[in-house]
Amino acid sequence: MSGHTGSAIINLDIEGPVISRHLYGHFAEHLGRCIYGGFYVGEDSPIPNEGGIRLDVVEALRALNIPNLRWPGGCFADEYHWKDGTGPKEERPVMVNTHWGNVEENNHFGTHEFMALCELLGAEPYISGNVGSGTVQEMSEWVEYLTRDGDSPMVRLRKANGRDEPWRVPFWGLGNEAWGCGGNMRAEHYADLARQYATYCRDHGDNTLYRIAAGAADGDFAWTETLMRQISCFGCEATPKNFFQGISFHYYTLGGPWENKGSATDFTVEDHYRTMLAAQRVDRLIAGHSSVMDCYDPHKRVGLVLDEWGTWWSVEPGTNPGFLFQQNTLRDALVASTHFDIFHRHAERLFMANIAQTVNVLQAMILTDGEKLVLTPTYHVFEMNKGHQDATSLPVHLRTEGTVRAVGDAELETLSASASVKDGQVLISLTNLDAAESADVALDLRGGELGALTARILTAAGLREHNSGDAPETVAPRSFDGVTRTGTGLRLALPPHAFVTIQAPLQP
Repeated sequence: MSGHTGSAIINLDIEGPVISRHLYGHFAEHLGRCIYGGFYVGEDSPIPNEGGIRLDVVEALRALNIPNLRWPGGCFADEYHWKDGTGPKEERPVMVNTHWGNVEENNHFGTHEFMALCELLGAEPYISGNVGSGTVQEMSEWVEYLTRDGDSPMVRLRKANGRDEPWRVPFWGLGNEAWGCGGNMRAEHYADLARQYATYCRDHGDNTLYRIAAGAADGDFAWTETLMRQISCFGCEATPKNFFQGISFHYYTLGGPWENKGSATDFTVEDHYRTMLAAQRVDRLIAGHSSVMDCYDPHKRVGLVLDEWGTWWSVEPGTNPGFLFQQNTLRDALVASTHFDIFHRHAERLFMANIAQTVNVLQAMILTDGEKLVLTPTYHVFEMNKGHQDATSLPVHLRTEGTVRAVGDAELETLSASASVKDGQVLISLTNLDAAESADVALDLRGGELGALTARILTAAGLREHNSGDAPETVAPRSFDGVTRTGTGLRLALPPHAFVTIQAPLQP
């Protein structure tokens, strides 16, 4: 088997922007088996739980240092009325989840249950409010209910429902996909609504809200510009009104057209390369939205938030089409590792990213089936990369001449990398996207030296490999012995379709 040759220069003594831990965020929607049967099994379940929250899921996610969790949607958020999910469970009204399977929702998992979940996870809550079918008063009262101390109508209601102390809820979404399922609005109309809703989503006490305006689909840069105009005074000396602190956009990786997304497990090598090319497109999209934001906000006070990303395949045969359940292979893991390298490069503007979704939906971390719990290949990428959270990025200069593959009329760079340092520990991540050929990669380390190395690899016999209840570790991290020291740094014998991390102390 022949191999490619690649190289990279990593400057260990030049600090870049901090990689926000919130780039490793998650997303949980009332969709399929993400909440019920995933996070929440009910207090009467034989599966170990606390208040109905499944404890093996909590344990697995805590191992990722999960920084935040977005809820209750997604499209569901804009038909969700939060008071229906409070009070005694037996008295909560049933609603219909019209977006996802037209199933009945009993509202047993509501505000208090979500906040209890976040406390168990050690994650910061990100609540997506209802702009599509809700009211300004409804959202304002939800903020008050969650975060206000003292005495007020919503504080009294919260206390009557069993919670005396307010919670800390930093992240607040002003609707979701307003251009689509969140109301089919024009950008100008939504921008006015975002200003209005942001005005009444108030900071109570020491709880300071990070308000996130619902942004564009893919590369709709005009939508981003419309929102940015709401907080700009076009270069004047006055301080612009900061209605929101973040602007979102969504981007999913598809291997084919929307109408025929393809199978998660039955695909060709050509399908794999098209998927990787689609995954790398997120780099151009982040750069494009960032450029628009730079024109109005050169000091980068407003964060870019990619609060839905990941692969989207056709559902697994025999499952409810509205439940979006798909398997998760090594190919999905390589999409994730590539995304994180791109996220790290844009850490100066990109503040948060949320994979869709955490359990049993789309590119999930965890799959459950009754008492069985399976960690997906994507889960392992998050775990191997968790040392990048809140670390200082290090410049990585890739030389990709030997690792470029033609894909139709485009070119795919099959080598991806990023690096960071935190608490004296350097973490280097590298991915070889080539399906068949290895990569001999030379790392030229400048401005410092590394101490004892710990290297791990995530790969498998083929790109279609995945984990199941009967074979839970088909794709799992292993020790990697393909790293050697050279006079200028390190050399890696990187196998095909593989993700590798190297961790080492930075020597003074």
